[in-house]
Amino acid sequence: MIQTSARLLQLLSLLQVRREWTGPALAERMGVTERTVRRDIEKLRNLGYPIHASPGIAGGYQLGAGAQLPPLLLDDNEALAVALGLNSVAAGPVAGIGEASVRALTKLEQVLPSRLRSRFAMLKGAVTALPSNAASVDPQQLTVLSSAIADRRQVSFDYVTSEGESSSRLVEPYRLVDTGRRWYLVAWDVGREDWRTFRADRIASLPSERKRYEPRPLPAEDLAAYVQQSITRSPYRFDVVVRLHAPLAEVAAVVGPHLASLTAESPTSTILRAGWDNLAAPVAQLAALDMDFEIIEPVEFTSFALRLSRRLKAAAGNVTDAAEDTLPRQ
Repeated sequence: MIQTSARLLQLLSLLQVRREWTGPALAERMGVTERTVRRDIEKLRNLGYPIHASPGIAGGYQLGAGAQLPPLLLDDNEALAVALGLNSVAAGPVAGIGEASVRALTKLEQVLPSRLRSRFAMLKGAVTALPSNAASVDPQQLTVLSSAIADRRQVSFDYVTSEGESSSRLVEPYRLVDTGRRWYLVAWDVGREDWRTFRADRIASLPSERKRYEPRPLPAEDLAAYVQQSITRSPYRFDVVVRLHAPLAEVAAVVGPHLASLTAESPTSTILRAGWDNLAAPVAQLAALDMDFEIIEPVEFTSFALRLSRRLKAAAGNVTDAAEDTLPRQ
C-alpha cells in the first residue's frame, strides 16, 4: 500500500510538471508497466483528479481543470512562493479573502519541511510592505488562533485594552473576523464567563494552546455581524441612526465596516448605524461626507444638531440664503 501511494504521488507530480505525457513515457520514467500506469491513472481519477486521455500513437495523458480542487503537489520554490503570498495577505488582508488566507497558511506551515521553514522565516523577515491604514498583526498569531479554532483548544495570551490596561486571558476561540482594517477574535472568556471580542493587534503575546473544550452555543448566528455590532455600537454611550441620501455603494466607499453598519433603504438612500461616546464626533464625520442626511435617533443627537446649527449660523454672520450659493465650495 505504501509503495502504491508513493507511486501515485510520483505520477501526480509528473502530470503537474508537463502538459502531456504518453503512456510509454510515464511507464519508463516511473519504472513500471503501461498497465500499471493505466491503473494508477484510474485511481487518481477516483480521488477527484481530472485526467484527460487522448487515443492514438500521438495521444497521452493530461491533467485538466475539474469542478472541485484536488490536493496539489508543490516543489520547494512553489511552496515558499505560496507561503509568502499568504503571509502577505494575512498581515495586510485583502477584503473577502483574509480569513481564508490564514486557514491556508496554517495548513501549509504545518507540512513545510524543516529545510523550508528556515528559508520561509528568512524571506518573511526580508519582505517589508508599504505602510497602510490597516492595524499591524503578526500572521503567526493568526495562524495559532486559526489552528486552535479548528482543534477546539483553549488559548492563553496577554491582552492590552484601549485604555492601556494589560491582563492575561484564557479563552475558547471560535472565529477570526477580518473587517478590512483590523482582525477580531470572537471567543468565550473563561475567567469572565462571557463572550468577548478581542482586537488581534492588541494581543501582546503569542497565543499558547491549552486543553480542548466543548463547543458552546454561539452568541449570534452571524458572527461577522456580531463583531460589527460589538465594535461600532455596543461599547458606546449613544447609538446613532441616520439616513444618508446616497446609494449604499457610494456610502460604503467612504465609511468602512469598522466605523458603522450600513443598510440600503432604497436605491438612493442608506441607513447608517454607529455608536459614539460624544455627539460632536458624529456631526463632524457626517458633515465631512458631504452628503445630505437626516437624523433618525437618538433625540439627544437631534437636539445637539439643532443647537450646533444655530451656533454655526450665528458664526456665519449676515450671509443670506441667496448669497450662500455664491460662496466657494470644498
